[in-house]
Amino acid sequence: MVKYTPPSTDDLQRLKDRLGFTGEQMAALASVAGGQQWRKYTGGVEPRSLNMHMAFFIAARLALDPHELQRVADKMTEIGAAIDTAALTTPPA
Repeated sequence: MVKYTPPSTDDLQRLKDRLGFTGEQMAALASVAGGQQWRKYTGGVEPRSLNMHMAFFIAARLALDPHELQRVADKMTEIGAAIDTAALTTPPA
């Protein structure tokens, strides 16, 4: 099992600020429904913890180039998933 500690709400806010993204763009990056869903990870009385899978997905989209992301999407398809690769490899607008 991989030991994982999620980023804090401050960490997530710093990432948003560093990227210059809106809440909607952060939601798109994390592949959640919208800015309102993203805010559940960054505020409120009991913010949600960003699970390892979401953190990995966000990090992959920020670190990998479109060709590398396409390789991952191809592997996902190979194991039976269906994915819109254009949405995966295109940065949030």
